[in-house]
Amino acid sequence: MRLTPEEYPLRQAATQRFSLGRPRSFTAGAARVLFVRSSGPVDPVHSLWALDLASGEERLLADPRVLMPAPADLPALEAARRERLREGGAGIVAYACDRRRTIAVFALGGKLMVTHVESGSTEQLAIDGAVLDPRPSPDGRLVAYVADDALWAVEAGGHHAPRRLAGELDPAVSWGLAEFLAAEEMDRTRGFWWAPDSQRLAVARVDVGPVATWWIAGPVDPDAEPRPQRYPAAGTANADVSLAVVDLQGRHTPVAWDRIALPYLAAVTWDQHGLLVTLQSRDQRHLVVLEVDPDSGATVERVREHDDTWVELVHGSPTFDAAGRLAHAVQDHATGWRRMALDGELVTPPGRDVTAVLGSHEDGVLVALADHTSTRVALARPGGCEWLDDEAGGVAWTTADSGTLVHVRSGPGPGTTWTVTSDHGTHRPRSAAEEAPVFDVAAHAGSHGDIAWRLYVPAGDGPFPVLLDPYGGPHARRVLDADDTQTTSTWFATQGFAVIVADGAGAPGRGLACERAVHGDLAGPPLQAQIRVLELVDAAHPGVLDRSRVGIRGWSFGGYLAALAVLRRPDVFHAAVAGAPVTEWLLYDTHYTERYLGDPAEQPEAYLASSLLGDAASLERPLLLIHGLADDNVVVAHSLRLSRALLEAGRPHTFLPLSGVTHMTPQAEVAANLLVLQQQFLQEHLAPR
Repeated sequence: MRLTPEEYPLRQAATQRFSLGRPRSFTAGAARVLFVRSSGPVDPVHSLWALDLASGEERLLADPRVLMPAPADLPALEAARRERLREGGAGIVAYACDRRRTIAVFALGGKLMVTHVESGSTEQLAIDGAVLDPRPSPDGRLVAYVADDALWAVEAGGHHAPRRLAGELDPAVSWGLAEFLAAEEMDRTRGFWWAPDSQRLAVARVDVGPVATWWIAGPVDPDAEPRPQRYPAAGTANADVSLAVVDLQGRHTPVAWDRIALPYLAAVTWDQHGLLVTLQSRDQRHLVVLEVDPDSGATVERVREHDDTWVELVHGSPTFDAAGRLAHAVQDHATGWRRMALDGELVTPPGRDVTAVLGSHEDGVLVALADHTSTRVALARPGGCEWLDDEAGGVAWTTADSGTLVHVRSGPGPGTTWTVTSDHGTHRPRSAAEEAPVFDVAAHAGSHGDIAWRLYVPAGDGPFPVLLDPYGGPHARRVLDADDTQTTSTWFATQGFAVIVADGAGAPGRGLACERAVHGDLAGPPLQAQIRVLELVDAAHPGVLDRSRVGIRGWSFGGYLAALAVLRRPDVFHAAVAGAPVTEWLLYDTHYTERYLGDPAEQPEAYLASSLLGDAASLERPLLLIHGLADDNVVVAHSLRLSRALLEAGRPHTFLPLSGVTHMTPQAEVAANLLVLQQQFLQEHLAPR
């Protein structure tokens, strides 16, 4: 199916950016690989599948439409979990297995489901309350889950009543859940972990009593009550988080550490080699890994890192490899790169940053290593590392277990490949997704120092009005050797814009110095990087860019950057679309904001310099603000405060509120029309000469 540019906005929205129908959430095993997939490119409902490695046959294990013909509404806490995960799908979007992959458990409409993988039968266990995050014990005998802010365990066969293992009457206290900061910023989306012997669990206790309550309102329904949200804004109190080892009789052994000095519980891992907890100081300059004695709760320090700016958390780090060596990411200041260490030995080369530890391997650990525009997977082991992919470009991800390896790769050219390798040979799970379209625009790539960019040029003769389409901030890359990540940018090129996508200050994969360029200033370095890219591209492609007509669009940090551009550099930027922008960093969360800007009581000038509100009187270019009224991450107060400041300064602007929309825009009609409205706004203000 070849899409025309006119068809693209609705189709990319209906397919959730051409992701529906892709196999994902793989669990590797010796005999089979489990995964979820929807039935087609516009079907958001995911089912659970198994790929038999001996025969290569794919088997449907659990279809949510059959299990729950009249699906119930998502419980509020489950909806919040999915928002933190940016999960737009429906049905079975998450599941967990026992060690031998004999059962898979998941929640469906708040009900606890257990699928027996061999037979393919699924049963619903009789559980009161809405079930969250069910996970089986490693031996498959029990299932632990959270309901009513308490941790419970029930036999997988459902023969006995559930047992409450941890819980309190205080409504501000929960057991077994990740708090907002952990899920949104620390990549920790769970709050309990089984012991390898299936007899105990490590369980997080979260007390949100100290955290300020904000209110998320739905003004389009004036009779609806606002929803409370515990939000730890920069400089305010965080949740009080602790950890205990809990046995199956409900006996608790608290894990001891200095929670004043190290309040952030960043990660927990428990396998046959031991129980590890990763902790951070509030200023994030100190990271400590402790090994816990589960019998006493006593701890022994295994790793301590310090950095005068911050110590970055890395997904999957620390962990043990199969031989029991401690694997963790290290900020190697001698080379300026984040590297992998096994029992203290640095085993990955400089020139690429470790961005994730993907799993244990019999010879070491699997790691993702990023440079400017690609991510490769390597086996890090004593003495060095071995690449697991043959391609230098692209973006790759891998999981492995029991000798089976699942490799996912998106590369230059349309499409993504999924490859399963085991003793039975190689298989490629079927995709039901629609490939992202390839539009007839010229594509160019370039880089200079820490900056990488892509340029997309429409057919015809220039110069063309220019559109910068960045994220532009820390923690994320948009310029990737994976063409299907740039489809919307190429669509804007079909509308007559020369489109530039560029990463700059703060982006990962460029070494520690680039990441730390935003320390103390989230405005200046990212904005200057976009201006520098504009100059570099103009010099490299003379006659293509019309520098008198330059627009910029973005969402979240990209929205902040877009508004910042027209407020502070109207001599360079002539129109902006700012979606869900952070306009006042005092309104954003502690873990993200204080990492870069510090404590607002100690660094008020950093917050003032990075705020947009003081620049309102400077607006002289067209600005479109877009914000979801239900956004609980970047709350709508950000755009409302900027709009108020602009009105008070007498500066005309456009504000588009999105009713019922969160930080994501999963509603197809909203997402499609939003894209068209942005295009029309930019053409109105940039196309006329």
